[in-house]
Amino acid sequence: MSAFVSAPSSSDLKQLAFDVVAKAKKAGASDAEAVVYEGEEFGALVRLGQVEQLKESGSRAVGLRVFFGQRTASTSSSDFSAESIERLVSGAVALAKVTSEDPFSGLPEAEAFGQVEGDQHLYFEDVNEMPPAERIEIARRSEAAAMAYDTRITNSGGGDFDTSTSHKIMVNSRGFVGEYRKSYCGFSASPIAQGETGGMQRNYWYSNSRTTRLLESPEDIGQEAARRTLKRLGARQVKTQAAPVVFSPEIARSIMGNIFEASNGDAIYRHATFFADMLGERVAGENITVVDDGTMVHQDERFGGIGGFGTAPFDGEGLPTRRKVIVERGILKNYVMNTYTARKLGMASTGNASRGLAGNPGIGAGNFYLEAGTMTPQEIIADVKNGLYVTETMGFGVNLVTGDYSQGASGMWIENGEIAYPVEEITIAGNLKDMYKNVVAIGNDLVFRGASAAPTIRVEGMMIAGS
Repeated sequence: MSAFVSAPSSSDLKQLAFDVVAKAKKAGASDAEAVVYEGEEFGALVRLGQVEQLKESGSRAVGLRVFFGQRTASTSSSDFSAESIERLVSGAVALAKVTSEDPFSGLPEAEAFGQVEGDQHLYFEDVNEMPPAERIEIARRSEAAAMAYDTRITNSGGGDFDTSTSHKIMVNSRGFVGEYRKSYCGFSASPIAQGETGGMQRNYWYSNSRTTRLLESPEDIGQEAARRTLKRLGARQVKTQAAPVVFSPEIARSIMGNIFEASNGDAIYRHATFFADMLGERVAGENITVVDDGTMVHQDERFGGIGGFGTAPFDGEGLPTRRKVIVERGILKNYVMNTYTARKLGMASTGNASRGLAGNPGIGAGNFYLEAGTMTPQEIIADVKNGLYVTETMGFGVNLVTGDYSQGASGMWIENGEIAYPVEEITIAGNLKDMYKNVVAIGNDLVFRGASAAPTIRVEGMMIAGS
């Protein structure tokens, strides 16, 4: 095992995973699963033109999960030496022998394993090939463009550039072997503006991709960050009232993300969600269709495709990822589950297991989104006589058991179908059970800037608490 002490190759890493599983089986485990992870990260922060932070790191680790019948335990290590691997295996075995039995534990059945075939376009080598000086310059250019946009931009939270690449290998004792690589790169600018009355505001904007060749212009990003910041100057409160609320895509994404949390199989089993016992029932308006798709590849002429930020060939247990409709035209069609929660519910896993190096698998989304509508954001706003356009929320005011929703918010006030002035220090409140049924307009502006996305939406009948 000494071959793994430094700079292991891909074949070495895979062999390590096989060896760890074999050692666990030899030590008496009825089943075993190994995950080997290797990654590289780079980050640069430029503030007022000067490099303020620079980091570059590499990491690798191995995680082991063992089963003794219905007893299970897991361990992990970043040390690949022979002695450490022996301790990894013996530690997991010793822990498993003293844990309680759980009738729902265990690896998936052998026939359930698999992975999406073909290239999902998750990894692009150019992310590592771009020279550090060029990455820093992109951060510097995006910040400079924001600072030069308007004299009211007086300071900066900085411009940054980040890249990461990772390689994941999974092997288990039931015959599954899988691996994939992923790449990421992105940059942003965060300008600070000062108003005539002395009030200060900040905002940001960003671009990200799996390949550097699809990143947007640093100047465009810096200028958009500046525009978003300047729009917040002169913000005021509004009077407490009930009014329509238009949510920008960034905030609509988090509201719709609660649908994933509410349909989480573990929460369903514990009756800790207002979606419990609602399968096949109406939970939203007919215009709401929400999808979770772990296989998504965005079409691109140059590359044949770009894998989504939540795309992978297999989930955290070695089951193939898939596309599933969670809510279809307002009807709850699926829960999201891993093998453990599916067994508890007497159902089958939906390929949503998420897995770190240690611990039992959790439940995670692939590419989760609300299907787009047909209206432009401008048309949605034009249809509001008096209401709120929300661009930021603060706090964690969501109760998934009751559906109660209450968040601090800021954004723009709408009068007679037009943006009138910025607002802040207000609270918006409602109940998700009502909000999902009161979405009266859905925008056509669905853009994936992460693993989850939603277009602009308008919700009727929310309470806005202000002055």
